[in-house]
Amino acid sequence: MLPVTLLPPVLFATITVGTTAAFLAWRERPEPGSVPLVAMLSGQCWWSAFLIFQLQATTLDSKLFWMNLSWVGVVVIPVAWFLFALEYTGHDQYVRLRYVALLSVVPVLTVVLAVTSESHDLLYVESTLVRRNGVATLSRTPGPWFWLITVYTYLLGLLGSIPLFGLIRSDSLPFRGQSAALLVGTLAPWASNALFVAGVVPITGLDPTPIAFAVSGVAYLGALTRFRLLGTNPSPNRRARRLVFQRMQEAAIVVDSHDYVVDVNESAVETLGVAPREILGRPAAQFFPEYDELPEDGAATGRVTLDGDSREALYDATVTRITDFRGRAIGRVITLHDVSEHIRQQQRLEVLNRVLRHNIRTETNLIAGYADLIEKEAGDPRATTVKRHAANIAEIGEKAREISDIFEQGREPTEATPLADLLSEHVADVREAYPEATVTCDPLPEDVYVATVLDAVFSNLLENAAEHNPSDHPHVGVTVEVTDEWVRVAVADDGPGIDEYERSVLERGTESPLVHGSGLGLWLVTWATGVAGGTVSFEANDPTGSVVSVRVPSLSPGEAGRTAAETRSS
Repeated sequence: MLPVTLLPPVLFATITVGTTAAFLAWRERPEPGSVPLVAMLSGQCWWSAFLIFQLQATTLDSKLFWMNLSWVGVVVIPVAWFLFALEYTGHDQYVRLRYVALLSVVPVLTVVLAVTSESHDLLYVESTLVRRNGVATLSRTPGPWFWLITVYTYLLGLLGSIPLFGLIRSDSLPFRGQSAALLVGTLAPWASNALFVAGVVPITGLDPTPIAFAVSGVAYLGALTRFRLLGTNPSPNRRARRLVFQRMQEAAIVVDSHDYVVDVNESAVETLGVAPREILGRPAAQFFPEYDELPEDGAATGRVTLDGDSREALYDATVTRITDFRGRAIGRVITLHDVSEHIRQQQRLEVLNRVLRHNIRTETNLIAGYADLIEKEAGDPRATTVKRHAANIAEIGEKAREISDIFEQGREPTEATPLADLLSEHVADVREAYPEATVTCDPLPEDVYVATVLDAVFSNLLENAAEHNPSDHPHVGVTVEVTDEWVRVAVADDGPGIDEYERSVLERGTESPLVHGSGLGLWLVTWATGVAGGTVSFEANDPTGSVVSVRVPSLSPGEAGRTAAETRSS
């Protein structure tokens, strides 16, 4: 313990540090916790200031006067600490006037009893002046109310510390640092006060708690500056989690281990067509016809059917088990994703795919056949034009069918195929179909795997590079670059190149009645590469032509169970 003569300078330093921290906190208004923190620091400064006055006083009456006034700061600290902890951790729904008034009842009565202590023995039974080595200190025998306010103070301190202990294990370094600094700043004066109450302090009647406020002030300053206490705080976390649950598009129903509904979000209320008060606390099977068919955990194998306002709606159901810290199941969360529109869209695509796969091909074959007859019988050269356009229509239908198949593959797990197999096959096909073209290809690595959906990409790129080149001897070059995670395949030609207008449509990603591309081939390449989790880039070749680069993830045979979306996210 410091000599009594050195206490005033130490307390002055404590007040300076506390005032600085309070000023910094005041500047952060209205950040959550700023006002209660200012109140707590002000209470500490008040207590420290009046302890200085008490130490300088020489008579019993003057020491009692300053001691009684110091109770204002003493009782403010625990209430402000508790309110700060609530705001800081996102429990601000309890920081309301009526709750603050309720918390302040005992502190206000304590101040009243302190000011009127000469007329009763509730706060102190006896007060005497003790002189030791020429220094006078105040010794007081606690009364029943003193122990009541002591327990109340420690209780608020404990309750305020509990939510902060939970943040010590936070993944956020600032939150961990903030919480640790706050707990150090709080535990130091609390420990000092506990030693005083236990009677272990060597100087009779001297409560060292204000001296420990020096530690608190430094800790709070560190939290405010180093860890940005009020600039970055976890107060939104708790409410955000609840907000995410309430506003998520999927219907979510929380049931306990006995299959009673304990919570629902807004989407679930709308989906089930019931008010929360009608479903909470009731068996889930009453509102969920297929509840008993749901798994204990994981995705349901079939789709769930619920009656909507005008028609039945189909849902994908996923069940997530809720466990306590011992791993015991205490409930489940059932989420319902409306797939009705997806199913209807899938049905439309199936119809369109059938039309593209059969009807257009049949009709164009008929047109081409009749054009042949006209050309043979009438010798009309226009029949050749008819056949060419019929072939174009058939090609467009074939491309559309390929694109439909690609989208279907995008919903299934990705299959890995050796890159060498895909490229070597299509390089050989182009060499056979276009013998006048020179097709070169880099040596292909044997142990590199890519998504099977890229088969259509390489086929279209190589065929287009050879077919749409007016040169008598077109040249097509294929280069391959492989890194640890990615594969880049570039197809270069010396033809007229891809028009800048066409490239701009692809980069924009959408078409309009006035802005559109000339066909489906490049869209097929772009979309199929996207399904594989990759990207396509277009560049001009020197001196003529274009270079189309396809960059996709490198897979392994063990990744055959992953979807395209999972490949992109990884």
